[in-house]
Amino acid sequence: QVHLVESGGGSVQSGGSLRLSCIVSGITYSSYCVAWFRQAPGNEREGLGAIYTGGPTTYYADSAKGRFTVSQDKAKNPVYLQMNSLKLEDAALYYCAADAFTLCPLQSSDYDYWGQGTQVTVSS
Repeated sequence: QVHLVESGGGSVQSGGSLRLSCIVSGITYSSYCVAWFRQAPGNEREGLGAIYTGGPTTYYADSAKGRFTVSQDKAKNPVYLQMNSLKLEDAALYYCAADAFTLCPLQSSDYDYWGQGTQVTVSS
């Protein structure tokens, strides 16, 4: 059974940084995509970035370029989301998702395996 666990969320002041981690277990593919999404209340789930663990190759949504970086540990696990220069509007529940792609999509409907999410709060 595939299991994803996010960690690293918390409260940060505007302009600060956070690094989220996603540990994937139980996946049988040797290489796969891990993507990061976020969802704020009343909003749709938004894709931020992804990494193909077999590359590694990274993919980013335009909204995430420049401030967010997806990376992986040498062992392919965990996968990280480094978030810099955080803004009030970055506050959301952040999820990681995984699936067997080689070109990583950023649409939530494409992913079968999800973590429970980690909350990020940004204050002024």
